This record gives sequence, C-alpha cells and structure tokens, in this order.
Amino acid sequence: MKLLPIILHFFMMNQSNQQDIPKTYLALGDSYTIGESMPIYESYPYQTVQLLREKGVQITAPEIIAKTGWTTDELATAINRSRFIEKYDYVSLLIGVNNQYRGRQLEEYAIQFEELLRKAISFSGNEASHVFVISIPDWGATPFAEGRDTGKIAKEIDQFNDINKKISEKYGVPYIEITEGSRDAKKNPALVARDKLHPSGIEYSKWAKLLAEKILEVMIRTPWVNHWLPTRMHKFPKFAHVFAQMEA
Repeated sequence: MKLLPIILHFFMMNQSNQQDIPKTYLALGDSYTIGESMPIYESYPYQTVQLLREKGVQITAPEIIAKTGWTTDELATAINRSRFIEKYDYVSLLIGVNNQYRGRQLEEYAIQFEELLRKAISFSGNEASHVFVISIPDWGATPFAEGRDTGKIAKEIDQFNDINKKISEKYGVPYIEITEGSRDAKKNPALVARDKLHPSGIEYSKWAKLLAEKILEVMIRTPWVNHWLPTRMHKFPKFAHVFAQMEA
C-alpha cells in the first residue's frame, strides 16, 4: 500500500492529458445502425455522439460496422474481415430484424447473437457495462408492411427480442428497449423515413437519447480514475504488479 501515493501522484500529474483523451464508440448492426434513407448525421450513433458532446464528453465520431440487410451471421463475417483498434470505450449492438424477415430460426439467432455479444464485450476491453444492446424495432408498424400480417410480425419481433434481452442479462450488458416506441409509427408518419420502412431522424433521436443516457450513467457511476484506469491498464504492463498490490 506504500506504493499507492506514488501511483496516485503519477496519475494526477497526467490527469489533464488523460481526461482529454477522446472516448471511442463502435456501433454494430444493420440498416437501423447506418440510418438507411436518412443522412448519416441523423443515424442514432451520430446523434448519440452529438448528445454526449453537448454534455461535455469528448468523443470521436462513431465507427460503424453495419449494412442494410445484414443478418447475425453476415455481421459476424464482416467483423471477422475488419480491422479494429485495440479497444473501444463504448459498443452498441442492434441486430436481428433481417433474421426475422427472412424467416430464420430463433435457435440459430440465439447462438449467433450470443457470439456477437461476446465479441462486442471483447471490443470494450471486457467491460460488459460499456456494451449496450438495443432491441429490434417493429417494422410491421410501418407503411411498408401494409397488406402483411402485422400481428405475426410483431409476435416474431418480440420473440427475437426475448432472446437478445435474456442473453444481454446473462452477460450483464445494459439493454435498451425501443420496440414499443417504434410501434408509434402506426399513428405518426413523422417517425418513418421516406422509404416507408426505416425510422426517421426523429425516431432515431429517441434511441440516441436513451443510449446517451446509459453511457452517461456508466461514466457517472465510476470515479474518474476507476473509469479510466481499468480500460487502459493494458497500456502499462510494467505497472501490472503495482496495480495488483493496489487491489490487494
């Protein structure tokens, strides 16, 4: 414990520089993540970043791995083909609507979603509380679904969400429920993009607000050193033995 004052002095000398290090955010998903049919700045990842900046958080533009039409396995393939930085401060995951749309099996989704979530957690430096799963919106509430069995669509969307929520809880990952709100599109056309299928910037703003609030909760819950140190200890291998003594 005699080493504690030395360590604190070391970090306090570098506090201003450390606090100025911009946070990083990785968004994984499909068309809902890229903001299909909307300008990129109206997508929920970009709106989330803007909300955080308004609160004084220094954060880079989101890195997005997503494409319209992707299912869980296609997202996994894209991840395996991509190169990432060492870790991200925050990671979001929203995937599954195309599994439902294509009639893919729930059992398959459960396996593949869990694999994706474990990968997302690894991207955060194994900080599960820094990963956020967003529920699948109900496209059956949009004009695109006219003439289809919207009751069946809603039921299936709920089944897929039951799976991703349970898996999120299993890993202690914060879960953001946006599905019920997405169903307001039935009575509010302003919540739907021009393609009559995807959300509008107004709807995405609701998701962004919820996600930004979750991120701020994580930041507020942990003191500065506790928030900064655990996610960057890998950068100081020479001090590993000192950190171990601090925790003893």
